[in-house]
Amino acid sequence: MNSTSFRMPARRLATVATATALAAGPVALTGVSPAHATGDHGRASAVVLRTGLDVSLLNKSVEAPLAVSLNEVQAPRSAEKTALTARLDGVNGGQPFSVLRAEVAEARATATAAKAEGSTTLARARVHVPGLPLLSVIEIEQVTAKAVCEAGKKPVATTDLPGSVTVLGKRVTLSAGGPTDVEVPGVGDVRLDLSKTRTTTRTAAATALELKVSVNPSKLNVAEVNGTLTLAEATCETPKAAPAAQPPAEPSDAPAEVEPQGAPAEEGLADTGGSSTTPYVMGGAIALLAAGGGAVALARRRS
Repeated sequence: MNSTSFRMPARRLATVATATALAAGPVALTGVSPAHATGDHGRASAVVLRTGLDVSLLNKSVEAPLAVSLNEVQAPRSAEKTALTARLDGVNGGQPFSVLRAEVAEARATATAAKAEGSTTLARARVHVPGLPLLSVIEIEQVTAKAVCEAGKKPVATTDLPGSVTVLGKRVTLSAGGPTDVEVPGVGDVRLDLSKTRTTTRTAAATALELKVSVNPSKLNVAEVNGTLTLAEATCETPKAAPAAQPPAEPSDAPAEVEPQGAPAEEGLADTGGSSTTPYVMGGAIALLAAGGGAVALARRRS
């Protein structure tokens, strides 16, 4: 007797496979999305000159701060104004007075998702404070400051200074070894801090010159001018790194597997192609054979 196995009709099998594929379709599509990446732009700033001075007249009729800046910009901007004036009551007859004049006074700041950069250039410049209209606090040939923060790289801060400057009318050789002090009797004194740079993992800052000024000129109707002057400053902050773009999920091309309906296959039946329904089918076949044998015997007796 040949062994008999149960097979699902081809039409029903196709119907089940189609239903399984349709059910799996939405599940595969939920993982599909366009690849994208986002990140914040960096930050940058630059300034040619910034003052933070306290001014007091001899008769104390004026006690006022002088806080002005030239070409102070934040990304994305640039400025190239070459003169700065200010006005203080009781100084220069109430008329504007010159704080800085230069042939070149340029500040630039840019920022993108990849790099932030600030830079400043000051050339052939003279800086004045109230009460000293004819004597410059400092005369300088050229200074530059630059700060660059690029994604994936260490921030960089640099400055460039001349070999010498003129402070309160005195020619001074600049030294990288530390601050330079200049004192002029009857006028005042100035301390120069040179080429100050600092960096962190995400930021950079560069200052070409910072002057600490204490001026007390005789017989010029100015009692005291104290404070700081900052020349050529640039800063930056590295853009925040964008998260890596995730590739879209792709639906699998493999055909859906379809398992026969009913109880799970019993061990030992899979080798012959049988299933748990096979015993019932074979039992039915044996019953039919038995019935057939009985019918043949009865026919022989009648004959």
